[in-house]
Formats: sequence, C-alpha cells, structure tokens
Amino acid sequence: MNEALTNYLDNHRRTIQVELTKYIHELSIPEQLKESMLYSIDAGGKRLRPILLFASYETYASDFSKVLSSAVALEMIHTYSLIHDDLPAMDNDDFRRGMPTNHKAFDEATAILAGDALLTYSFEIISNDSNLEAEQKVELIKMLANTSGPSGMVGGQILDMQAELNPVSLEELENIHALKTGELVRFAVYAGAYLGNASKDKLQALNDFAYYLGLIFQVQDDILDVTGDSAKIGKSVGSDENNQKSTFPKLLGLDGAIEQKNNYVKKAKNALILADAENSYLMMLTDHFSQRDH
Repeated sequence: MNEALTNYLDNHRRTIQVELTKYIHELSIPEQLKESMLYSIDAGGKRLRPILLFASYETYASDFSKVLSSAVALEMIHTYSLIHDDLPAMDNDDFRRGMPTNHKAFDEATAILAGDALLTYSFEIISNDSNLEAEQKVELIKMLANTSGPSGMVGGQILDMQAELNPVSLEELENIHALKTGELVRFAVYAGAYLGNASKDKLQALNDFAYYLGLIFQVQDDILDVTGDSAKIGKSVGSDENNQKSTFPKLLGLDGAIEQKNNYVKKAKNALILADAENSYLMMLTDHFSQRDH
C-alpha cells in the first residue's frame, strides 16, 4: 500500500472513531446497553464503508462536515449487523476482531438490544444533522433504510442462510452478496457523491462501480477465509466451510475465485472512468479492497 493511501485510511479511521464514540457517550441510556454498544464500536475495524463514503464525497466536493453524520450512521448499521451475525442463531462466532463477540462478552439478550440500538440510532443521527437540508435528510434516510433493510442487507442475509444447505449458481451467489455486502457499499458511494452534488450520469456510473466493489470485497473475504491468517483477520479461518456457506472458492475453486475477483476489479475501474473519478481515492481503494489481507 502506498504512503498516501495509508495516511488517508489512518486519518479517516481516527475521524470516524472519534465521531462514533462521541455520539454514543452523549446518550442517557442504561449503562449496560451503552457498554455493549461501545464494546463493539471500540473493537475497531477497518472502517472501510465510511472511508469509502468520504472518498466518494471528496471526489466532487470539500465541505467535510456534510458527510460525518452519514458516515457514522453507516458504520453503526454495519456494527449492528456484525453483532447479530455473530449470534448463535446466525453464524455462531466466538471472536470478532480478535476479541470475544458481543454476546460472549455480555449475553445474547444484551447483544441483540445493542444491535437494535445502533440500527435505530443511526437514523436519528442523520435526522438531527443541522448541516443537511430537509430534502437531503429524507433522501439519505430512505436510501439507508433501503440498503440495510429487507430489500438490501437483511434480505441478502436470509438468502445467504438458505444457501448453506442448497448449492447456488454464480448468478445466485452474486445476488446474495450484492445484497448482503454490496448494498451498504452502494450507500457509501451514493451518499458521498449525492452530497457532493455529482450529476445523475456520474451517480449512475458510481452505482455500477459500487455493485462490483461490493462483490470484490466479498470475494476477497471468501478467499481470506481459505488462505488468510487468523491473527490478522481476527477470527478463525475456515469458518465458512465449517458453516457450510456458499462461497466463491467453493463454487469456482480458489484460482477461479481470484480470476472472478480480477474481472470485477476491471469492471469497477471502468465505471470509475465513466464517473470522472479515475484519479480519485476511489480508484486506490478498489485495489486496496481487492488486495487486503484482513
């Protein structure tokens, strides 16, 4: 990774972490609920989704204050989804980011409620943002609800569960992950460009870009579950196989999954060129998403 991108990622990670903890600390809520929410927020993570939102916005504009609430809301929803994914009824994971999962550190009921709290609080954060116009708030809340709800991430999650026992085609696997993983990526790219006043043509090209970027992210996740280092990933490798997940390596073989990922990378970069974003951090992040080792 080049130094410019390393500094960019580090600076934006610090920014989003400060904002995330600030919003939770200011809540007057039961202490156990707050501790559980902070436990998963403070566990860290790559923060790639809010960073992607920042990068999309900065491709077209510079008034950074306009995107902070959307970035915080997005990462809260991502964190909620991880808390719920780790539960015994879902993926039944004991570790996340090298730490005991939320339901192991607290209990299942508290973990469920912490996830619920992060989900619902995210919409309140956007609605209270004085830097946004009313029309912008409505558009962002509508988009975030769509991408994280039954037509997006949640719908993809149940399709992913159903695919554990039923072999799927490549087209079906792409659809699962375009929803489960890709929809929050799509929100990140759309929200940033929308708030940056990108044209309709550029928004359409970025929508195509986000579709392929979400698939890139998921294919690399699947590859790392086969070849990765558990110490870097923060959870056990091979969990997809143990949970009988439908994955790109399982369907295409490891070499086939790598080839498919490279095909998505080419299509994502072509879409960025159409969006006049070939010299942006979005282009650099595409390579980062495809080559990351954790």
